[in-house]
Amino acid sequence: MQKKTMKTKLDKDEREIEKSASSYRPVSKKERAGIENVLDSIRKTRNVNIRLSESVLEQLKQRSREEGIPYQTLISSVLHKFVTNRLVDEAAMRKSVQLLQSSR
Repeated sequence: MQKKTMKTKLDKDEREIEKSASSYRPVSKKERAGIENVLDSIRKTRNVNIRLSESVLEQLKQRSREEGIPYQTLISSVLHKFVTNRLVDEAAMRKSVQLLQSSR
């Protein structure tokens, strides 16, 4: 009886990691400790209480179902994007694009 080997299919990011694996270099214990401290601080979370109107909460829950993620995760993601200046106002972006196209 032949033993079957299972092939794992890599996604795009995993293939990129494999391609660049030879360029990785080991880090010192001190560098590793610094990296782990940064990662630990990123992973730390705190619970907060927030008051939302029922209609806003229901809209958040609806959007989270559409996105396929828990509503608390959606709220956290939106807040993270806001504080890192990556939250985009789609209507404002569309207006900007229209203005740029009309000025040509």
